[in-house]
Parts: sequence; C-alpha cells; structure tokens
Amino acid sequence: MSMHPIAHAATRPDHPAVIMTGSGQQMTYGEMEAESNRFAHLLRAHGIGQGDAFAVLLENRIEYFTIIWGSQRAGTMLVPISSRLTAPEAAYIIRDAQAKLLITSGYFAGILEDIRKECPGVAVLVMDAKELGGGAEDFAAALAAQSPDPIPDQRAGMVMLYSSGTTGRPKGIRPAPPEDPDPMAPVPLLGLATMGAGMPADGSMVYLSPAPLYHAAPIGWCSIAHRLGGTVVMMEKFEPEAALQAIERYHVTDSQWVPTHFVRFLKLDPAVRTRYDLSSHKRALHAAAPCPVPIKRDMIEWWGPIINEYYAGSEMIGMTLVKSEHWLMKPGTVGVAVHGKVHVCGPDGEELGPDEDGLIFFENDNLPTYHNDPAKTAEAMHPKGWMTLGDIGHLDADGFLFLTDRKSHMIISGGVNIYPQEIENLLVTHPKVMDAAVIGAPCPDLGEQVVAVVQPKDMAQAGPELEAELRTFLAPSLSKIKMPKLFDFRPELPREANGKLYKRELRDEYAARAKADAA
Repeated sequence: MSMHPIAHAATRPDHPAVIMTGSGQQMTYGEMEAESNRFAHLLRAHGIGQGDAFAVLLENRIEYFTIIWGSQRAGTMLVPISSRLTAPEAAYIIRDAQAKLLITSGYFAGILEDIRKECPGVAVLVMDAKELGGGAEDFAAALAAQSPDPIPDQRAGMVMLYSSGTTGRPKGIRPAPPEDPDPMAPVPLLGLATMGAGMPADGSMVYLSPAPLYHAAPIGWCSIAHRLGGTVVMMEKFEPEAALQAIERYHVTDSQWVPTHFVRFLKLDPAVRTRYDLSSHKRALHAAAPCPVPIKRDMIEWWGPIINEYYAGSEMIGMTLVKSEHWLMKPGTVGVAVHGKVHVCGPDGEELGPDEDGLIFFENDNLPTYHNDPAKTAEAMHPKGWMTLGDIGHLDADGFLFLTDRKSHMIISGGVNIYPQEIENLLVTHPKVMDAAVIGAPCPDLGEQVVAVVQPKDMAQAGPELEAELRTFLAPSLSKIKMPKLFDFRPELPREANGKLYKRELRDEYAARAKADAA
C-alpha cells in the first residue's frame, strides 16, 4: 500500500485529513488532494520550478497543509518562517533563501509593509486580506483559478528550515536532495514512525499537533500522519486544558509535545487534570529540549508508559529514541540511536569513553549543509565526516545517550563550566515557578555570573521572599558556584511556541545592562 496522501485521496477521499480544534474547520483527503494540485499549478504560474524556493509566514491554519503537500509534488523548496519574527528577521530569511514568493495572511498585517520594502522583487499572496490590498494578491482567489488535476512534472519537494537564531543570524538548513525524486517514495522518518515510535499504518491514527507548523517537528510528524492516512488534529495555539479536551473529543491516539507543555499540564489544578477521558491516547512523543526527570516521571505516572522521547534536530542528521520502560530504568536518557550512529568527542576530536561528557556527533550517509554558509557547515563537521548539532552529553556503557546542555549555553564563571539546564530543571519543579531561564551575564570579577530569570505561577508572589524560598530549594542540589547570583522575576519568558527559549534575547539584555553599569 502506498504511503502518501495522493494514494489515500484515491482510496478514502472522505476521510478527514485535518481538523482544527479552535474553529472546527475540516479538510478531507479528497479536498486536500485537489487543493494541493491547485497549489502546485499556482507555484508554476509564478515561475517557481523544481528546486526554487518560496516562503510561508503563517499562523496555524488549515491552508498550511495545502501548501505543504502542493510543494511536496512540485519539487519546490518550502521555507517556513517563524510567526514570532520581526519584519527585518523575516525579510532576511526571504532574501537569504532567494524565495520568489511569500505566502502570508492578514494576521501579519503589522509587519507585511516593512517586509515588502525590504524584499521589493518578491511576489506576495495573502490569506483573508481584504484590508491588505486583496485583488491580485488574494491567495484564495488565485488558488481557486487553478486546475485540481496533477501538474505534468511532479517531483518530491523539500523543506528548508531556518535555525531559530538563538545565537546570531538564523541559518537555512539545506537538506540533502531526496534519494528518490518520486513524490510517492517513502521518507526515512516513515520507518522510524512505524517501527520506532509504533505509529499505526492502517489509517486509524488521530494525531494531535499542539505546536506551530513552521517548526521541524510539527511539519515532519504531521506529514508522517498524512503519509500513514491518519487525521491531524491541529491546535491554533497550545493551551493545556484545551489539549486534554481535544484528546477526549477527537479520540486522539498519537501526539507530540515539548517539555514546556508537560510543565504547563502538571501546573493545572488536579481537578482539571482528571476531568478528561484520555483512554484513546496510545503514544505521546516528546523532544526539542531536555525534559527534567521529575516532570517526565510525573507525566508517565499520569498518562501511563505511553511517552516516547526522541532526540534529533531540524538537520535530521540522526535520531535517538527511548520508550517509557527503558527511560524508567535509566531516568534522563534520550535513548539509543535509531537513525545514524552516535559519537561523543572531546575538544581534540577524540572519541570519549562511557559517561564522559563531550560534543555529540552523528555519523550518517545523508547530511545537510547550511545554506550560503560553508563556514558554519565546516564548523559542525568532525574530521571523520560526522556532524554535530552543538549539544553536549555522554553515552553510558549500554549505548544510551544522556544530554547535558547546548554548548552555546555554557556559562564560564570563575573558570568553572556551568550548564544552565541543570539549574533550570530544578527551578521548574518548584510549585510556585511556571518557567525559568538561566543565563550567564557579564561580571567583572568572575567573567560571567549566573542569573536566573523566573516566571512565577503568580506574579504577585515575585520578590525577596520567593527568591529566598528558591535559594533554599536549590541549595541541597547545587554547589555554591552554580547558585544564581541574581534572580529576576518577570511575567513571561521569550519562549517560542515550540518550546525553544530565546536565550540570546536575555543574554543581549543583560550584556547591554552590564555595559551601561560600567559606563
């Protein structure tokens, strides 16, 4: 049986492909097929041929799938842009990717004019855009004018994701071209989904996606759900109780999360947590950031041993996977390699022994490059041709990988290497803390000092008393050098909806503050 929406549209045209939880809007496989073909024609009408790039700046909405599957049969390069970027950041990506077209919506009215000014040669199509010029730029009208039949030159498309730019300019991750150009050919993630994560291949899957589609995991796993003939239930925006409600209402079988989602779930009132029937839920995947051990343990206790964790990156250079039962035996592990081979290396590139922390590399035949940045590509490579995502960790004697933190997040205070992840993991387990970020701020004596930026559950509790309580809470687990010198309370942290923390924004802020203090 062919694993592709084209095949499912032929055999089960009325099966729901997408359901939006907020609006209740639905799209069947038959409708998705016709719309995707129309979109492939629309790309060609704009002169976008095989290998050409176009950019998408959209909130979570049903048309995103028309675009994903249309590009996937047009052989084009889809460049998703984060919906939280400023106009100059979005314009930089559009120019850097050499995108010939931007598809956006009225939701981005505030930044669209500035993007147009910075990218004068780029055609624009806009959804719900009566107030934004409409007319020739109306996406819905342009799409409706096209044929629902396949284009004559179908070919597998690609997605070029941009790193979240947590350090410096975001970089385009240019995937290695598909081994088989046939759009219906299987992709590596398909085997990992069915054999590794145990996703059903019989079309019975109902997959809940709570995260923004422009990010690697949602776009990847939603596409897999469609290849497997399942239904994608997509949240416009994550909200913990609404997610539990969706699992009950749509009989969700599979889902994908980040640790921040788990933290938010566990901070819900116990009465709310137990209100919903989660019995249909068979497999929950999580990734994107290390999960604090107590948080994951509490989730397994609540949801059962259905929680599978993987470690990978937008680069798709490799992947590890761990099921609940193995994780309970080795708490904190992200599992064993299921795609690529893991190597942990010291500063000199030599492989390290078990339980020794070093830079994690994956060995794989099919590696991406960083678009327009040979230096960054070279920097990520090991002399033996392996590639790193920049994470530090170790393998145990059984080959299970444990993550310590990102290399770029390391704080060097008084000559000691401090990994903020350890401190953050402790802080979020405190009942009065909703979120926490730990960074290094410039310090004349120590080089860097440890700063904890904390989002309390209730901002009214912020202040010296809560700080004293948190210091007492951390003291038994942290050596003095790791104890934050400064606690800063604020109502929200600069966190991406996919769980990524924009530490660069916080670091820049404290660096500027230190500079002003010194002046």
